[in-house]
Amino acid sequence: MSTDMIDQKARAAAWFKSLRDDIVAAFEALEDSHDTGPFSDQTAGRFEISETKRTAEDGSDAGGGLMSVMRGGRVFEKVGVNISEVYGTLGARAQSAMAARKGIPGMQDDPRFWASGISLVAHMQNPHAPAVHMNTRMFWTPHAWWFGGGSDLNPCIEYDEDTAHFHRTQEQHLAPHGDTLYGELKEWADEYFYIPHRNRARGVGGIFMDDRNSGDWEADFALTQDIGRAFLPAYLPLVEKRRPMVFGAAEKDIQLVHRGLYAEYNLVYDRGTKFGLETGHDANAVLMSLPPMAKWI
Repeated sequence: MSTDMIDQKARAAAWFKSLRDDIVAAFEALEDSHDTGPFSDQTAGRFEISETKRTAEDGSDAGGGLMSVMRGGRVFEKVGVNISEVYGTLGARAQSAMAARKGIPGMQDDPRFWASGISLVAHMQNPHAPAVHMNTRMFWTPHAWWFGGGSDLNPCIEYDEDTAHFHRTQEQHLAPHGDTLYGELKEWADEYFYIPHRNRARGVGGIFMDDRNSGDWEADFALTQDIGRAFLPAYLPLVEKRRPMVFGAAEKDIQLVHRGLYAEYNLVYDRGTKFGLETGHDANAVLMSLPPMAKWI
């Protein structure tokens, strides 16, 4: 492995941790500032932090990360912000899935890999406040490297102005990377975050990319950083606007049913869930995205 790639991997992992720290601080500040409306009389939530471990098939250490989860707060019913840095060799099932999707030559002869990223899912106390998902990541094998990720909004009660703000903010952050990029990543998100057996999207979309390798590592890393930087300004104003709103049993029921859609998607279709479980990462961290409560009709 070249010295440049060793440095690049370290920079990517450090960036994901820095983004995680910023988001955790912002979310705890939301908890502290919520002093009007439903749940404002509760104790402000705080993240519980635990280390996660990945164990290789031979029992050796293969990396891990930090799982940060807040439950039962004033604003967040459950939110997780995880970071990981894992490495080792891909097992047969993971090799097969990666080779089929990416067409990587030589993987069977040299199945080493390294991956690092941040993954976030927030499920809200107030049904008027939208759930959200965000992740960014870097993946390396001896044969190639990629970046991926994005964020998408998942309101159970939709507000057109919230959707417009979320997309507009992402478009602004992607503008320096090309006039057409936002449209391309928005279309990718619309296709990726779709639930075929329900014939509907799981939310109101966002941006998404996978297998990003333009040949220019610095440019692709800068794009990945701007996807991460777009998240807080795209999302926080929506929560601040909706968290004081009054709701009743009917709105809560709508929220629980919508969460069922979210659970179906993540368990059936999400690539990150499948990859995490197939490569032996901590199952609790992989399944952190699931809502605390959901309902099916």
